[in-house]
Amino acid sequence: MKLAEVVETSRQIAETRSRLEKTRLLSQLLAKAPSSELPIVVSYLSGRLPQGRIGIGHQTLGAMRALLGVTAPALNLRDVHDAFSELGELSGAGSSARRTELLRNLLGRATEVERDFLVRLLLEDLRQGSLEGVMVEALATASSLNVESVRRAFMLSGDLAIVAKTARAEGEAGLANIAIELFRPVRSMLASTAEDIADALRTLEVAALEYKIDGARIQVHKSKDRVRVYSRRLNDVTDACPEIVETIGSLPSRRLVLDGEAVALRADGRPHTFQTTMRRFGRRLDVAGLRRALPLTSFYFDCLLLDEEILVDERYENRVARLHEALPGELIVPRIVTAKDEEAQSFSEKALVAGHEGVMAKALHAPYQAGSRGKAWLKVKSAHTLDLVVLAAEWGSGRRRGWLSNLHLGARDPETGGFVMLGKTFKGMTDEILKWQTERLQELEISRDEWTVRVRPELVAEIAFNDIQKSPHYEGGLALRFARLKAYREDKRVEEADTIDTVRALYEKQTGERLAPAQAQLSLFGDE
Repeated sequence: MKLAEVVETSRQIAETRSRLEKTRLLSQLLAKAPSSELPIVVSYLSGRLPQGRIGIGHQTLGAMRALLGVTAPALNLRDVHDAFSELGELSGAGSSARRTELLRNLLGRATEVERDFLVRLLLEDLRQGSLEGVMVEALATASSLNVESVRRAFMLSGDLAIVAKTARAEGEAGLANIAIELFRPVRSMLASTAEDIADALRTLEVAALEYKIDGARIQVHKSKDRVRVYSRRLNDVTDACPEIVETIGSLPSRRLVLDGEAVALRADGRPHTFQTTMRRFGRRLDVAGLRRALPLTSFYFDCLLLDEEILVDERYENRVARLHEALPGELIVPRIVTAKDEEAQSFSEKALVAGHEGVMAKALHAPYQAGSRGKAWLKVKSAHTLDLVVLAAEWGSGRRRGWLSNLHLGARDPETGGFVMLGKTFKGMTDEILKWQTERLQELEISRDEWTVRVRPELVAEIAFNDIQKSPHYEGGLALRFARLKAYREDKRVEEADTIDTVRALYEKQTGERLAPAQAQLSLFGDE
C-alpha cells in the first residue's frame, strides 16, 4: 500500500466533523489494506508509531519540514515502517547523527503532504479526530464484527494493531480468545461526572459509594513472587514504588490483577496533594530518599483476576466480593452500598473530612469496561474541575518574572482532534509549580514570541473554576470564571482530557439555557 493512501484518508478524516463519516473513511481504508500492513495503517491513523517514540527531537523535526521532497508520491507504507524501525534501533556513539541522516533521507523521498503527515505522526500531533474510539468502530465495520467484541479485545490487549490483525485473521472467535494476561496491563475503566450525590443516585438508584482518593491510579499484577505496578497510562512504574510491591507480594493469593490508587499520606493519615504524591513517580527519582520522606500507601477498589478466576466480565459487586477475599480491609477503599440520599450525603461528608476530594458512585451490575462509556461509574467532587490541555503560557511579570505563569487552556474537540480555548489562568501556582512548569513547558515548545511560549498539546492540567460563562473572545463561545490550577495530571493522556461537549453540557445544566448546535470549531493548532 502507498503511504499516500493513508495520508489522503487522514486528510479527509480531519476535514469532517461527522463521526459516522470518519468511521466510514477509516473502515474503507482498513478493508483494502493488505493483512501484513493492516497493523501499520491502524497505528498511523490512530496517531502513533508501532515502534513507539524513536528519539527524534522537536527541533530536528521542525528543521525537516523545510526539506525539498518529490512532487509525485512514491513511498510505500512498508518502506516507511522499516525506516522507522531502523531509526528506533539506533543507539550508542554517533547514533544521533545517523538517525538524522536516515530521517532526512526518508523525508526527502516524500511529497510535501506526506512529509507533513510523517512529522506530525512523529510528534503524535495528527489532530485528525480519529482517536481510539473511532478506530474501534471502524475496525468492527471493516471486519463485519460486533463493536463490543472489538472494544473488549482492545481493553484486554491494549493494542489496536493486535486487535486489527486478530480480527482480520480469526474473526469473532479470535477476538474472544484475547484474554487478560498477567503483566500485560488492562486499559482502565474511567468515570463520568455527576453534579452531586442526588444526581448520582437518580442515575444509578442503588449505588456503591467509595472514597475518591486523589492519588496516582495504579494497576498491580502478581504471579507468585513476581509483582509489577503499572500507571494509568499503562507504563511500568514498579521501581518507583517498592513498598507497594512488598505489600502485594506478601499476600497469599498466587495470581492477582488489582485496580487502585497510590497516595502519600501525612502523619495524621490525611492525603498529601496529588502533585506531592506524583513526586514519587517523577522523571528524576531518588527512590530510597523519597520513600523515607513520602511513603506510599495503596488502596484498591477492583479485582480483575484472582488466582484462576478472570473477573472482568463479572458484575461489579461480584468483583468487590473477590477483592475482600484477597485483601485485608485496610487495603480496600472505604465503601457503602445505598439508595438513600441522607446516608449517601453522610458518607460523602466523611470522605471530605478525611481529606479526600469526594466519592465515586458505581453501578452494582456493571462489568469492567475500559474508558468512560456510559454512566456505570460516576465521580462526585466537592468542587467543579475540568481536565484541560495546556496550549501555551505567558511569561510572568513582577515577582514571577522569568517564569512561565499565565496558562492558555483548551478543551478537546473530539471531532476535529483540535482544542477549543476556554481561557487563561495564573492562579493556584506555588513557586515549586512555577519552576516545574517553566522547565516542562519549554521542553514542549513549538514556537514563541516576546510574551508567549506555544507548546505541543501534551500536558493535562486539572483546573478548578467557579462557573462557566459565555464569551465572545474564544472560538467555543464559552470561558471559565475564576479558573485556577489544582494539579498537573501527567498520569493522564490528552485523549482523556475533557471535551468541549462536556463544557457545553455543564453550562446548559448550570444556566438552564440551551446552546445552539456547535459550529465547526477552529483548532488552535490548525494548519497555518
